[in-house]
Amino acid sequence: MPFESLSERLSETLKKVRGQRSLTSENMDEMLREIRLALLEADVNFTVVKGFIERIKEKALGQDVLKSLSPGQMVVKIVHEELVALLGNTVSELNLDKKPTIIMMVGLQGSGKTTTSGKIANLLKTKNAKNPLLVACDIYRPAAVDQLITIGNQVAIPVFSKGTDVSAEEIASEALIYAKENHHDVILIDTAGRLHIDEGLMDELENIKQIVRPTEILLVVDSLTGQDIINVAQGFNQRLAITGAILTKMDGDARGGGALSIREMTNVPIKFVTTGEKLDQIDLFYPERMADRILGMGDVMSLIEKAQDVMDEEKAMKSIDRLKKGTFGLDDMLEQLQQVRRMGPLSGIMKMIPGMPKNIPNINDEDTNKQFKKTEAIIRSMTFEERRHPDILRASRKQRIAKGAGVEVVDVNRLLKQFEQSQLVMKQMGGFGMSVNSSKNLAVQANRKKERHKKKKRK
Repeated sequence: MPFESLSERLSETLKKVRGQRSLTSENMDEMLREIRLALLEADVNFTVVKGFIERIKEKALGQDVLKSLSPGQMVVKIVHEELVALLGNTVSELNLDKKPTIIMMVGLQGSGKTTTSGKIANLLKTKNAKNPLLVACDIYRPAAVDQLITIGNQVAIPVFSKGTDVSAEEIASEALIYAKENHHDVILIDTAGRLHIDEGLMDELENIKQIVRPTEILLVVDSLTGQDIINVAQGFNQRLAITGAILTKMDGDARGGGALSIREMTNVPIKFVTTGEKLDQIDLFYPERMADRILGMGDVMSLIEKAQDVMDEEKAMKSIDRLKKGTFGLDDMLEQLQQVRRMGPLSGIMKMIPGMPKNIPNINDEDTNKQFKKTEAIIRSMTFEERRHPDILRASRKQRIAKGAGVEVVDVNRLLKQFEQSQLVMKQMGGFGMSVNSSKNLAVQANRKKERHKKKKRK
C-alpha cells in the first residue's frame, strides 16, 4: 500500500478529530501539529507541508459548519479536499490525439524507466487498441537494450534497436521512419538514464526532443527516493518541459512522501503509478482515489475496475447457473480463486475496502500465495467426477489425492470444509434469485423512477 505509514498516522489523527463535538483552537492546533509531523516524517517537502497546513487552518476556522456534519467531520472533509488538491485534483491522461503519438521516457538510472516503457506500451495496446513501437535509445547500457527487447517479446510489441554503436539521436530518427512504414501509431522512446543529472545526459535528451518533437515527455521517478525527488523533477522539467510524471514502486510501504510534493513544487501532473513488477501493474493516477486510500477511506472504484479487468463474466454466469442447479463444484471454486488472485495481492485488495481495519485480517501475502498453490494442487489431483461431486470422497480417495498433491489428508479435509462453507454462503446469496443482469435492470428502473419524479417536481 502506497504511503502506508503516512496513512496510519493521518487516519489515527483524524479519528480523534472526527469524534469532537466542537472545534477549539486547542484541539485544532493539536490536530494540525499531528498532521504536520506525519507529513514531514513521510518525507513530504517542508514548503509543501507549510502551505498545506495553512490552507487547512484557514478553511477550518473560516468556513461555516454544514448542518449535516459535525465540526470534526468538516475538518476531515477539508483535509481530504486539500489532499486531493495537493495531488492534482483531476486525472491527467496521455494525449493520444496526435498521430503518431511520440512519448519520450526520461529519468535517472534505476528508476524503472525501461520496465515502465513496456508497461505503458502494453496498456496502450490492451486498453486503447493502439499499435505501439518501443525504441531502445539507451546505448550506454547493453543490458538496457536487451531488457527492452525481452519486455517487448513478453507483451508481443516490436522493439526498434540499432545496438549500442549508433548514436541515440540517429536511432530515434530512424525509428520514426520505421514506425511510419509499419503503421505504428504510438512510439515510446526509452532514453538513457544516469546516476544523477548531468550536462551530457540533458544535451542528448534535448537533441532527441528536437528530432522527434514528442507529444509527451514522461519523467519516471522512484517514489521511494525521498526529498531528492523534487530536485530530480525540477532539473528535468527546466531543461525538457516534461508533460507528466510516473511514480514507480508504489506497492512499497516506505515513507514515499516525496512523491506527494511533485505536483505542488513543479506543477507537473502525475499521470501513472506502478504497483508491482508485472507488466500489467500500472494504473492511471486518480488524485481523489489516492487521497481516499491515504486517509483510510478505501478505494472502491479501483477495486471494481480491477475486478472488471480480470473477471470473466461468461464463466461467472455459468458458475451461477451451476449453483442454481446444485452442480457447483470444486473446479468452479478454483476458477473463482484464480480470478481473485489475478486482481493482485489479497492484502492490497482488502485495503481498498472502505472501513476495513488496518490489521484485520492480518494478511501475509506470501502465506496466502502458498495456501492458494496448495489448494490448486489438491483440486487438480482429483478426477473430474470428484471435483463435481466431492461428497463421494472417502478415506482411500482422500489419501490418493493428498499423495498426488504432496500434502496431508488433513489439508484435503480442511479444503472440503471450506468448500462446504462457501457453497452455503453462495446458496444464501443466490437464494434471492437475482442474476447480474437482473441487478442491472433494477438499477436502470430505479434511475428511470428518479427521472420521472424529477420531471413531476419541475411541472
